[in-house]
Amino acid sequence: MTDTLTPTAVKTTIPHVIAGTRVDDDARRGPVYNPATGEQTAEVVLADAARIDEAVVAASAAQIAWRNTGLGRRSHVMFKLREIIERRDVELARLITSEHGKTVDDAKGEVARGLENVEFCAGLMHHLKGDYSEQVARGIDVCRSGWSRPRSRRATPSS
Repeated sequence: MTDTLTPTAVKTTIPHVIAGTRVDDDARRGPVYNPATGEQTAEVVLADAARIDEAVVAASAAQIAWRNTGLGRRSHVMFKLREIIERRDVELARLITSEHGKTVDDAKGEVARGLENVEFCAGLMHHLKGDYSEQVARGIDVCRSGWSRPRSRRATPSS
C-alpha cells in the first residue's frame, strides 16, 4: 500500500552533531513541518557563524583521522554502517516520509539507494589497498579506467 505516515512522536528538537556530540544550545530555532500534512513535527537548531566554524574545524580534524585510518578498519566501519541501515530501514523510511512527505514506498527506495552507496564504498576499500604484481612479461601493464568505458592494454617499449 502506498501511503504517507503521520508521525506519532512528540515534537523533538533536531540538534547539530559536532564531533559526535549533540549541540542544541543555540538560541535560534526553526520549525520543521511534515510536507504531507502541514503539521509541525520538530524544531531545528539554527547555527550562527561561530557554530559553523566550530563544525568545520571538527569535520576537518575528522577527515584527517579518517584519512589516516587503515583500509581494514575503514572497511569494517562501512560494513557496520551497512548492517545498521539494513536493521533500521523501516525507521529510516518513516523519517524520510515525515521530513519529505514522500510515500513510504518511495522512502524505502531512498533507503535502498543509500544502502547501495554504502555497499559500493565498503567494497571500494579492497581496490585501494595498493596491491601490485611483479612484471612477468616484458613491458608495463597499463590500465586506463573510466566509469563508462574501462579498458586496459599492454604497453611495450618502442625499441
